Amino acid sequence: MGIQIDNYRRILEELGTSVTLVAVSKTKPVSDIRALYDAGQRDFGENYVQELLEKAPQLPADIRWHFIGHLQTNKVKLILPVVQLIHGVDSLKLLKEINKQAAKTGKPVDCLLQVHIAQEETKFGLDETELREVLKTVRTEGMDHVRICGLMGMASFSTDTSLLVKEFRQLRQLFDSCKELAPAGNHFQQLSMGMSSDYRLAIEEGSTMLRIGSLLFGEREQK
Repeated sequence: MGIQIDNYRRILEELGTSVTLVAVSKTKPVSDIRALYDAGQRDFGENYVQELLEKAPQLPADIRWHFIGHLQTNKVKLILPVVQLIHGVDSLKLLKEINKQAAKTGKPVDCLLQVHIAQEETKFGLDETELREVLKTVRTEGMDHVRICGLMGMASFSTDTSLLVKEFRQLRQLFDSCKELAPAGNHFQQLSMGMSSDYRLAIEEGSTMLRIGSLLFGEREQK
């Protein structure tokens, strides 16, 4: 299908300057990413470590790569030289590994804590109790090589607007209530929620970062 430049420009006009658009480029060829880059996009999201590592060297160095998939602890060290923001930190174990590997590079890594807000059990994420425990641990153990920049969540795969609004609102309320628990440094600013099918609802509920794929790159081919 190719990239949807008209959609891209329309979405940018809707967002203004207060919301960051992350173009989800998983499974898309380097040529499509380059075309969207040439149109002005700089933030791209990948779900798979190997795919990210193959694409990044072929594209301009000023691209800001976001890792938005489920990250295994044994893959952390591979993506740190490339990635700008890790969206899906869904356990204390993973966060500790990111901190450990980042300490070896001497460079802090920006992370979002993933919260489970959807009805589907298959989606990853922390519940509210776990989230507060992770934030408390970061403060008490002094993890100096991770920066907790906010929260990320994925709503249910549903056309029920009231359900989606409820889930986004729940995440926004958690985000607001956790600001006081976040480590010092005022990095806790990002609320990553909303995708191609529900991004307008997410913006209304306070999203600061969208992850949009099919509206920009066309629907993925079914295998």
